[in-house]
Amino acid sequence: MTVSIKHISAMSLFVEDLQAAKIFYQDVFGVTVLFEDEASVAVKFDNLIINLLRVQNAREIVEPGGVATREAGHRFQLSIWVPDIEAVCAELEKHGVKLLNGPITRPWGMRTANFVDPAGHSWEVGQRVVPK
Repeated sequence: MTVSIKHISAMSLFVEDLQAAKIFYQDVFGVTVLFEDEASVAVKFDNLIINLLRVQNAREIVEPGGVATREAGHRFQLSIWVPDIEAVCAELEKHGVKLLNGPITRPWGMRTANFVDPAGHSWEVGQRVVPK
């Protein structure tokens, strides 16, 4: 292939409650809204746009496949690496985010904590640790 497709520019997350998702992402991550209409809200992370798309509108972009429900379980996880996981977890809790687990020191050299957004998308914050 002569054209690289290794750079991820945007990711769409399917949500049931668009306004709750928008408020969560603005409050927890401090992201800027780039675009908003009745069907979606696009927010800007450093090098990635996340499009929060209503489940009802997501069906047309994944047809003939279906859109899984939140209750179907986690389908992927988004990770953010941070320099101080304890400080980030404390800040998440100030925003009302309930950690599912962590911080936990993992055998692969990361200390991680996990939480979900209002639509059930799994997020991980992780800090690289030096093995003892």
